[in-house]
Amino acid sequence: MTLFITFEGGEGCGKSTQAKALYQRLRQQNISVVLTHEPGGTVLGSEIRRALKRKRGCLVSPEAELFLFVASRAQLIAEVIRPALQEGKIVICDRFSYSTSVYQGYGRGLSLPTVEMVNSLATQNLEPDVIILLDLPPEQGLARKRNLKDRFELEDLSFHRRVREGYLKMAATEPDRWLVIDASLPKNKIAKIVWEKVSQLLPPPSSLRGV
Repeated sequence: MTLFITFEGGEGCGKSTQAKALYQRLRQQNISVVLTHEPGGTVLGSEIRRALKRKRGCLVSPEAELFLFVASRAQLIAEVIRPALQEGKIVICDRFSYSTSVYQGYGRGLSLPTVEMVNSLATQNLEPDVIILLDLPPEQGLARKRNLKDRFELEDLSFHRRVREGYLKMAATEPDRWLVIDASLPKNKIAKIVWEKVSQLLPPPSSLRGV
């Protein structure tokens, strides 16, 4: 059995921490799992990440930003995600296409149908089995980022509020696939909620061990 899990959320929500925690939990049970992230995860993706995260000296239009993100995603799917799923592994991805929908769509104001079309082209309609959204008011999330590192974190509060609004709207349309968690909860409590959801999707332990 394969399983594709993605973590989503605004700045400072703790999704990377929880993605790593789930990865370690699965590894401890001898379950074959791959942890990756966006943008990045490949040589090409890492180059694109550096360009997108740079604070100064690189003005990127919303349209160019959109295409850079999906280029990184297309390469990650071809090089990492699909091969791992084909090998029967569980894949955990820190951000996926939904980040593009909220950041470039809701946040930047690009046409949502256009963003969805470009996303579909990049993903070839690959969709996660479960999307874990760590929801946090942007004021709290940004307060956690003591040293602002990139131009997304430096956007004004209204941008981050639109991002959060976009996430919640998407989650409301597919409640069976989206797991929305209050990211202000203690880390161990969040990890427990994540595990309760994921463990329900796993086959019996005997069929996973040694994969």
